[in-house]
Amino acid sequence: MGIVKISDELHEEIRKASSTMVRSINSQSEFWIKIGMLAELNPTMTYAEILKQQLAQDDVITREFKHE
Repeated sequence: MGIVKISDELHEEIRKASSTMVRSINSQSEFWIKIGMLAELNPTMTYAEILKQQLAQDDVITREFKHE
């Protein structure tokens, strides 16, 4: 584990997002870092495709839900 220095503004956005997403500030930061890294490594994939791939790797059953 290490310490990463970020701007106060980014920290505030992480804090707000973590509250909305029901994650700790550290978990939200880690999620954004992981998704950003995967996006850089897979520039042709969309955000939704990256999430679906990650869920499949952990054997989470995904299916299409209809919006009503």
